[in-house]
Amino acid sequence: MTLSVDDVRLHTPPHVRLFGKGRKERLCPLWPQTAEILGALLEERGGRPLPNDPLFRNSRGARITRFGVRYILKKHCARARPLTPTLAAKRLHPHSMRHSTAVHLLRAGVDIVTISQWLGHASVTTTNRYATIDLEMKRKAIERAQAIDHATSGELALWRTDASILTWLEGL
Repeated sequence: MTLSVDDVRLHTPPHVRLFGKGRKERLCPLWPQTAEILGALLEERGGRPLPNDPLFRNSRGARITRFGVRYILKKHCARARPLTPTLAAKRLHPHSMRHSTAVHLLRAGVDIVTISQWLGHASVTTTNRYATIDLEMKRKAIERAQAIDHATSGELALWRTDASILTWLEGL
């Protein structure tokens, strides 16, 4: 994927135009903090960049490649390992950032269809691979169901009294 300066809009609403596989184009919103950082990066370079100037450059000033991104991520993970020992057991790569974003959005309550569009997937089933629901999210879902049970009647729902259903839920 290539990203040029003319593909970035830092004004409200901040977004970036991305081209994925097959030159499929999509607009992706930016968090305000990201827009600020990108604005500072462009300002630091001074002057008005040319439309096709790469937004992210390597040490020679050329467009950064996926190998360059992998190198930077590997370098920073190595620096972070002494502070976060759990990183030693993980194999992080640039695609991990995509997965982390999907899980972050899912935990924030964003629906899977929106996440699928955000990631530029043609099908929601592709997004399901990223959107792994963790134990915390499962517990919250059960708590919400419990709150609905108590609100609608004074009785416990069948799923709360049937041992086989409870065993199955605990196994998730």
